[in-house]
Amino acid sequence: MAKTMTFALVHFTVAFSVAYLVTGSLGMAGFLALIEPMVNTVAYFFHEKAWDAYRLGRGQSAAQTAEPTAIDSGHAAA
Repeated sequence: MAKTMTFALVHFTVAFSVAYLVTGSLGMAGFLALIEPMVNTVAYFFHEKAWDAYRLGRGQSAAQTAEPTAIDSGHAAA
C-alpha cells in the first residue's frame, strides 16, 4: 500500500507541475492534477474492454494471453 500511495503522490506532482508550466495557474494546475487520474481510470476501463474484444476476435482467451504473475512464474514480485 505504501508503494501505491507514493506512486499516487508522484503522479499528482508530475501532473501538477506540467499543468502549472503549461497554464501558469495554480488553481488550474490543481484541478487538472486531480481530474486527470479520474479520466485516465475511465479511459483504462474502455481500453481493457477493447483489448478483450480484440483478443476474442483473434480466438484467444484472456487466460491464454495473460502475462504470468510473480506467483505463476515462481519469481518474487518487485
